Amino acid sequence: MDIHASDFHTDVFLYHGSYTDTAPELDGDDWATCTDVTSTTATCTGYINIYPADGDLKIAWAGSWNVAAEAIAFNGQDEQNPADMSKVGYTDDSSLGTTLVQRYSKQTVAASSTSVYKGKTFTASGKLSRADWDDHLYHGYANQPVKLQFRKAGTTTYTTVKTVYTDSYGNLKTSATANYSGYWRYSFAGTSTTPAATATGVYVGVK
Repeated sequence: MDIHASDFHTDVFLYHGSYTDTAPELDGDDWATCTDVTSTTATCTGYINIYPADGDLKIAWAGSWNVAAEAIAFNGQDEQNPADMSKVGYTDDSSLGTTLVQRYSKQTVAASSTSVYKGKTFTASGKLSRADWDDHLYHGYANQPVKLQFRKAGTTTYTTVKTVYTDSYGNLKTSATANYSGYWRYSFAGTSTTPAATATGVYVGVK
């Protein structure tokens, strides 16, 4: 194949499940571009464009996807209606690896009070939600472990205080003891279908 020919095209794409004609696929809007490395090899770069709002994704497809690539050379044949298919070259490879396609997640946090006496408790609440590719809304992610973390004012590192599980609506609520002024946040580690999400810390001052 002459990668510099105007009728040569190659692209990379993702497919879910088995490599069949009916497998869900995610493709790019444009063909990949190739650059010679040696006289017999080239490096090709392509992009995959995903439009969840247009129905490109379904909830059942969240998680691991396989990576594949294909190349076609029309060799002077009409690209829309080749007169001699024996002159058209085609190859593909479905064993290039895997990647995760995940439902975007959001994590929030709020404190029942932003000022408490030393050694007293306050309530840390929040919600873990993720995108629903079927109805295009965000819904709570139920029964997930989320870490409540604290960072003392003037420092840069958060430490985990406890692990809390979301309820059936994705809500979080727990009590925490404030011994020092600082920032509190919830942090979700992620799953194969949903990426990690961490709330921006909320400040609680100690009197």
